[in-house]
Amino acid sequence: MKTEPIKRLEFLRESLRDIKTVGTLTPSSRHLCESMIRHIDFENGITIVELGAGDGVITHQLLSKMPADSRLIVFEVNEKFCRVLRQIHDPRFILIDDTAEKLEDYLNQLHIDHIDYVISALPFTSLPKTLGINIVKQCYQHLKKGGLFVQMHYSLFTKRLYKKIFGNVDVCFVPLNLPPAFVLVSEKI
Repeated sequence: MKTEPIKRLEFLRESLRDIKTVGTLTPSSRHLCESMIRHIDFENGITIVELGAGDGVITHQLLSKMPADSRLIVFEVNEKFCRVLRQIHDPRFILIDDTAEKLEDYLNQLHIDHIDYVISALPFTSLPKTLGINIVKQCYQHLKKGGLFVQMHYSLFTKRLYKKIFGNVDVCFVPLNLPPAFVLVSEKI
């Protein structure tokens, strides 16, 4: 049974209650979701880490395309969103209701050596700078060579961070989202 992301008004209420961790007032549009996942090769079994899954709008897109021998490890700290995500019953799906700062610890517990993709909606601009740097460095460390870090933002303030850690960053503007967004993609070379 497929669960649906929470309604827009509920999402807005939760965002206003916890804007620092939610990072936006509206769920990601279909266009933003498609821009976030279009770089993924779904042909073979893959391991994806999703940071800041919110109500699962991108999570559902990923699960609908992932092969049976894939894994999706999802980090979310907002309890209301975690309740929604817990309704997903899929053997490929692992929910971590904890901070992405502990990515390395959880990957070790799950015996995961490398990941193929990181899909992130974390609001890095509202996180302490050192915390954001730590999370991105952990992502870089655990991505396989050629793996992608895909991050959505509403500004380009943190573009330098990804350029510094990965050595590269491509930017795609997504106007059909409220507010319009950027998708930043960095490859581990």
